Formats: sequence, structure tokens, C-alpha cells
Amino acid sequence: MALLLIFLTLLAVLLYSQSKYSEIQTITIEGAVLFNQKSYQAASGLVIGDSMWSFDTRAVAQQLEKLEWVEKASVKRNWLTGVEIDLKEYVQMGYLDRGNSYQIVLSNNLALKQPVTVIDGPIYSNFDDEKKRGKLIDQLAEINPEVLQLISQIILDSKEKDADFVTLYMNDGNEIHGILSTLAEKINYYPSVIAQLEEDQKGIIDMEVGIYFRSYADAYGFAEEAPEDETAEEE
Repeated sequence: MALLLIFLTLLAVLLYSQSKYSEIQTITIEGAVLFNQKSYQAASGLVIGDSMWSFDTRAVAQQLEKLEWVEKASVKRNWLTGVEIDLKEYVQMGYLDRGNSYQIVLSNNLALKQPVTVIDGPIYSNFDDEKKRGKLIDQLAEINPEVLQLISQIILDSKEKDADFVTLYMNDGNEIHGILSTLAEKINYYPSVIAQLEEDQKGIIDMEVGIYFRSYADAYGFAEEAPEDETAEEE
């Protein structure tokens, strides 16, 4: 009886290994935003039709994590014929201004080389230097989300090599002058600052030392509307 059971088990394993039920039939990828599912599947090395048992799930996950824009990956078998891949990409923080093009900047300071067709976040100008850009990303990570979404453009003063003065254009029409090293600390007060302004009053909020407001009329001698930022026509 025992020999018969062993024989039937081996026969079942043999039949299973020769059937389509031992092959990958579906590969599901969740969390793919920066690149399409086809490219991630290629990077995983998994192919429809391969044996469900010919790969190590952790090894495939580690292979995907070698991609600079992937923070975390997990891979698991789903029932008999499916594979599920869950990705956590680094967060998109904004766009690096390259003069005549833009690159997506991620939370790990990586500037992707893929072409950008739509701008839906802040633009970083004069931040080609990775160390300077890294300082900016560190600051942005500490800014309250409701304030961060108000930023249209951040320009590093390329003439000042040490102080890292920055100018920010805000979506609501105001302009902020600050220092990179204290940007998050100061700009988180932005909602309370503009709440004290008169209706439709626009101008410059200087955050380099303290925090104080100057209308555009006082600062530039013209009506209170923001000066045109450098990328307005390009966008």
C-alpha cells in the first residue's frame, strides 16, 4: 500500500510538471508608475510559460530593487499559475530644469533620464549639482504637504556659491526669498503669513533671516502681481 501511494504521488508530480498548471500564466505588477509593467516584467527576468518553481521570489525582488528608482519590491506566487509583484517606487518630488527639457526628480535625489511630457509639480532651476539638489530634497521632505503643493518653481542663486539663496515662485502669485538650509523651517509658516495679508495682496515673503512681507509695489514699483517666472512660456 505504501509503495502504491509513493508511486501515485510521483506520477501526480510528473503529470503536474508536464502540464500548463506548472507554468507561469499571469504576472501581475502593482505600484508601477514611473515605468510601464512591460519594462518591469523584463527587469524581473520572469517570462510567461516558465516553470512556476524555476525561480526564487526573493532573488527576483532583489533584482528589481537594483533599479535606482525602486525602493522596495516583493514577489510571491499566486495559487498555481500566477506571480504577483508589488513595487514601491521612490516618490516623485519635482522636475529638474535642463534648459530645453526637464527630468523627474525622485526622493532619493535621482534625476530620471526619461522624457517628460507633462509638468505637474515644482520645477528646480540651477540644481544640476547633485549635492545642492540633495540638500533641496532633504528640505522638501520636511515641508508640510499642503505647503509643498503650492510651490511652482525653486531657483538657486547661481552667483552665491556658499549661502545657497533660493527664490520660490508660488502658485498663488507670491514669491519667497530664502536660504536652502532653513527653507523647510521657515516655509511651513507660509499659510499663517498669507492669512494675515489683505485680500488679493501679493508680494515677496522674505525668509532669509526673519520672516517679513513686501508688496510687489514696494519691492519692484509696479502693481501687485508676481513677476513672470522663467519657465512660464515653456510650460
